[in-house]
Amino acid sequence: MSGFQDLIQGDKPVVVDFFAEWCGPCKVMKPILDEFKGLVGDRATVIKVDVDRNPAAASAYRVQGVPTIAIFKNGNIVWRRAGVVRASELQAAIAPFL
Repeated sequence: MSGFQDLIQGDKPVVVDFFAEWCGPCKVMKPILDEFKGLVGDRATVIKVDVDRNPAAASAYRVQGVPTIAIFKNGNIVWRRAGVVRASELQAAIAPFL
């Protein structure tokens, strides 16, 4: 998890998709995150964290349901939502941090 910690500590916003392979709504998020990445380009990093493979990360950030989308900046969660989130909502949420 040290690589994850290093990544979220940076000044560049990081969108983290806490997901599980068995989760239907998580599968819906994949094309949405792809669209979002196209909108923000290199101004933000998008990563996926499988909660079944990384239970420590899920526990540390109190992820109780998947998908949970969180935006980190300088090591802090600056925005968070559980459930499917539209690309336009993500773009609006991250705009102040770009």
